[in-house]
Amino acid sequence: AFVMHGLGGFKEQPHIATFAQAFKDQGFTVVRFDTTNTFGESDGQYEDATTTNYYEDLEDVIAWAKTQDWYREPFYLAGHSLGGISIIMYAQRQPGVVKALAPISTVVSGKLSAEAHGKEYMESWRKTGWKEEVSVTVSGRIKRLKWDHMIDRLKHDALPLANELTMPVLLIVGDQDTSTPLKHQRLLFDALPGKKELHVIKGAPHTFGEKHHLAEIKGIFQRWVQKVENEQIR
Repeated sequence: AFVMHGLGGFKEQPHIATFAQAFKDQGFTVVRFDTTNTFGESDGQYEDATTTNYYEDLEDVIAWAKTQDWYREPFYLAGHSLGGISIIMYAQRQPGVVKALAPISTVVSGKLSAEAHGKEYMESWRKTGWKEEVSVTVSGRIKRLKWDHMIDRLKHDALPLANELTMPVLLIVGDQDTSTPLKHQRLLFDALPGKKELHVIKGAPHTFGEKHHLAEIKGIFQRWVQKVENEQIR
């Protein structure tokens, strides 16, 4: 299983570790990694992060994994937010190697992301060339992101090829998520052709951090993986 963080995230975030542990508890080998241009161990600057560079990093990590003795196909993909749309794009392009897919609080499209931020916010970002905000994952840190990020994000949309996602899909979102809200997740859910689940975590924002939310998510993941594996046996 490959587990991918979201924009400005890193592989040790509690929710990323929770996704990974749910697979590990089922006996899976799990790969977590820091993308380029984030706050983790990889190179680059957050301000240069794009959806395209996240997706290409996922491709690179899977290509590396293929050289390892433990590598097996098909595999699971799980990702949060920008990591979510990255794993979706991979599964759309390489469906034969993906057993099941878990895009959590996923970005569905650049257009929907822009709508979620609002016209005034987006216009300010475009005019100044920068988006600035306090990081919720790195305490006290100011995150600055170039407008180029949005230019790139607007090129990506998971919906037109959602019918390619015939493998089991797990969607989870917090009901307080304003970045990738429930209505976005329902658009994707309705477009999926195969076995699918959508779970809403009450009181949870976009990035999960509360222990009871993480425990609930871990249970959902474990039951889903067990269900997928039991179906494979049949």
